[in-house]
Amino acid sequence: MAKKDIQEEIEYLLTLLRKEKDEDLLIYKRKMIGTSLKERRTQGVCWYPVQLEKTKYDSGERLLVKISRPPEHRDAHLFQSGKLVSLFSNAGKNHESSEVVNGVVNQVKEHEMLMTLNCDDVPEWIHDGNLGVQLLFDESAYREMEYALKALIKTKDERINQLKEILLGGQEAQFDTRSPITLSGLNQSQNEALNLICNAQDVAIIHGPPGTGKTTTLVQAILYKLREEQQVLVCAPSNAAVDLFVEKLDQEGVNVVRIGHPARVTQNILSNTLDAKIVHHSDYKELKTLRKRADEYRSMGKKYKRNFGPSEREQRRMLFAEASKLKDEAEHLEFYIVNGILSSAQVIASTLVGANNYQLKGMRFETVFMDEAAQALEPAAWIPILKSDKVIFAGDHFQLPPTIKSFDAARNGLEVTLFEKAIKRNNADVMLREQYRMHTDIMTFSSRYFYKDQLFPNELVAQWKIFETDQSVEFIDTAGTGYFEQVDLESKSSYNNEEALLLFRHFQSYIKHLKSMEKLDDIQNIGIISPYKAQVNLLREIFEEQFPEDDLLYNKVVINTVDSFQGQERDIIYISLVRSNEKGEIGFLADTRRMNVAMTRAKKKLVVIGDSGTIGQNSFYEKFLNYIHEIDAYRSAFELMEG
Repeated sequence: MAKKDIQEEIEYLLTLLRKEKDEDLLIYKRKMIGTSLKERRTQGVCWYPVQLEKTKYDSGERLLVKISRPPEHRDAHLFQSGKLVSLFSNAGKNHESSEVVNGVVNQVKEHEMLMTLNCDDVPEWIHDGNLGVQLLFDESAYREMEYALKALIKTKDERINQLKEILLGGQEAQFDTRSPITLSGLNQSQNEALNLICNAQDVAIIHGPPGTGKTTTLVQAILYKLREEQQVLVCAPSNAAVDLFVEKLDQEGVNVVRIGHPARVTQNILSNTLDAKIVHHSDYKELKTLRKRADEYRSMGKKYKRNFGPSEREQRRMLFAEASKLKDEAEHLEFYIVNGILSSAQVIASTLVGANNYQLKGMRFETVFMDEAAQALEPAAWIPILKSDKVIFAGDHFQLPPTIKSFDAARNGLEVTLFEKAIKRNNADVMLREQYRMHTDIMTFSSRYFYKDQLFPNELVAQWKIFETDQSVEFIDTAGTGYFEQVDLESKSSYNNEEALLLFRHFQSYIKHLKSMEKLDDIQNIGIISPYKAQVNLLREIFEEQFPEDDLLYNKVVINTVDSFQGQERDIIYISLVRSNEKGEIGFLADTRRMNVAMTRAKKKLVVIGDSGTIGQNSFYEKFLNYIHEIDAYRSAFELMEG
């Protein structure tokens, strides 16, 4: 591809990004403008009313607030870790004029939310009742991505322009030739990946199918790189993926600094955040004193009025001058502290967008490791690359793609990631082939359809089951039962009531069997998945009605959408496909990558429930049904109905 074509491709990408931002903002406005609090609650963008549970300060001296919503409010919601929110009080229909403080969500449970507020002290009005919390539109991520693409278009940096040619054009990636490295803790393909990374001059791509130890491989590669390089940058699109690397590297004794808002990190790595390291620095006490004194002088200066005489005005000027001087001293000391922390760190870790944090301004890295690269929007992927001389991608383009709101932007190319472009245009990848998660029967279909039949199970998992005679894969066919799908009028999401009840009947029967064999204690966790939110809500209702909250078995069960299970694994997985109609329409079940994720979460048992007459008209599901018959895993729903 010519230089001009590359520039045009990036400029077009910028146009698509703006389309995506406009669509995202439009969706947000539809949910927020001119709607009541009850409507917003139904839309999943508001909790109201909420109860204040407690307030406290974290290790970085930021204000944490825990709230809860009434138990009868079970509306599905869009709150999740890292989202920007506003906490408001005295809110009626015109709550825009009420007391408000913004913040960031730390974590959300069914009825509880922990958030970090952007204020030093607990607001007085927070105890007055009538509290609510709602989502804010996060424009900052779009701003950073747009800035990165503009910088990419204009850059005169020779190395960045060379990386553009390699990743987007036809220029071949270069590799050194060194003596092979073999680490005893890695398998053959993992060692191949390690060698690829260590020999890469420009780019290396690690293709990590489910359960193949991608994180383990990358951690070892990072440790090996740190023998040669003083510091590396580690990034991923999600906070959870970044936090996992911080935790693993910290356990290896690596000095790692996590960049980003402390609310967006997990509790067990708070001490690795830049904020926490500043607070625990030996000079922090002096910094705090300087800030306090600056505030005191400023407060004293504000007490003087304009009609005071010349001497009072002079004294006021001197107080403000002293406050300004102390503020400058505090800023210089903070710069010294931050610079010391960052320069001594072996690994700087952040999200892709977070790599443009002002604290990292002017920093350059020899290597950036980018995990979950197949889930990263291309504009976001370029943010850390602009600070680096070489890039190591890791991901799997046969799992979930990035979430895109604009259908038009997705269709015109925004859904294609830089990882996909790089793996197609460069002979610079290694696929990890040995998987450590699934029974052979669970793995095989995915391996054949997505991974050229190259996956094989580690001997420890190849035949593991809940009990010896158990069927590791079951497909329960609802064809002919008349269990047709319905559409929820509010959410427009599909659900299938009879299929949900059938799933629960199978679950009850299977659990009863495990109890009789005294095998229930062997089950660590169970996942119940559906691609449709309305079905997830229905399944939750059914399970909640049947199990008390303190039931030990129910506490092992997580019911959610496919997307929320990416990167996770469960001993047992149930999948409710929902779609059942006479036209053979399957909607976004046709996104085979989503089904790849769903089916490969299971370790020892996979149960899929669906209508073969509907799904079988699609070639992917036709092949899946053929495989089900091949391994003798087919059951008709009528068997369960009769039982």
